[in-house]
Amino acid sequence: MSGTEGKAKRHILLFLRIAVVAAGIIWAASRIGQEQRWGSFVEYFRRMNIFIFAVTVAVFTLCHAMVGFRWWLLLRSQSIFIKFWAAVKLFFLGWFYNNFMPSSVGGDLVRAWYVTKHTDKRLEAVLSVFVDRVVGLLSTLSIGVFFYFIFLRHQGSGVIEFGGQGGFFETLQEYKWVFLWVVVAIAAVFCGLLLFKRGRAILAKAWGYIRIHGLKIIREFTSSILLYCTKPFVILMAFGLTVFVQILAIICFWYLGAGMGITVDIRYYFTFFTLAWVLGAVPVSIGGVVVVEGSLVILFTKFAGVDESAAWAIALSQRAVWMLTSLPGAVIHLIGAHLPNKGGDDKMTPETEDFFIDYEKSIN
Repeated sequence: MSGTEGKAKRHILLFLRIAVVAAGIIWAASRIGQEQRWGSFVEYFRRMNIFIFAVTVAVFTLCHAMVGFRWWLLLRSQSIFIKFWAAVKLFFLGWFYNNFMPSSVGGDLVRAWYVTKHTDKRLEAVLSVFVDRVVGLLSTLSIGVFFYFIFLRHQGSGVIEFGGQGGFFETLQEYKWVFLWVVVAIAAVFCGLLLFKRGRAILAKAWGYIRIHGLKIIREFTSSILLYCTKPFVILMAFGLTVFVQILAIICFWYLGAGMGITVDIRYYFTFFTLAWVLGAVPVSIGGVVVVEGSLVILFTKFAGVDESAAWAIALSQRAVWMLTSLPGAVIHLIGAHLPNKGGDDKMTPETEDFFIDYEKSIN
């Protein structure tokens, strides 16, 4: 693929992601702006305890530093000994790009690019970002699945069931025409492309691109698995740390919602927030905007019986916390703190590297 074609593809993907965000914002504004809903929505924010909100922001910031520590552990497992604060700063930079920068370059790619400036082991450094994301997603999904099957699955109505009254299929039935028109639109575009020679060429090129890059991703995934299978202790530590951090963050959001007068069992928070976070990781919007919020609103209203105004208050409070905790990344970017120091003092000394190498051999 030429540079011009690659740039055009990135622009198209960026346009589609911005379109998803714009459509979601219009939908949210239309829902919240209804006269019977706007008053109660504002009232929930008036009840917000500012102290609890500030504590939530502080705890969430601390959680990000701990996730940066998780990535630092993964880097060390591959004998990449950059300093702890260098890894944390790069993580905050990636978080800022995820939430603020309207580009096709996600925070993980930013982290992967700049961490290679801190080490000569570029492949291992890039793979550490990929493994870090996989560990985060798996731990998030594990929390949601655990709380659903242990606490919510066998309860009465109002929870996520895959059949019966109020169940998953009833929700599909309610929105069946939306899904139908989406399928029809996709089929129409596909058939339209098949009718023309230029369209068939585009499909063939797209398939070739997917096939080549899919195989590349599979190879990289296999390599990363082989690299980290020799470090089970580090993986388990990273997984456990992620579970602790996410549970702590969700507890803070539950307290924040309770302070606004939203009385929902915390088990719903653990299930719905983690599911929304996993859905938000799918790169169809910018920073998961409207995907995370829309998922939370649908889950809380459909399956927890929460008023829609309250659900929007919960979702937008989380987005506000995310945006505020992204600001350190902006400062890091502006002052250039994400770049390696010219003197190389952001790297560990050879003596410290030897100590960690010997220590990791002893625990693995």
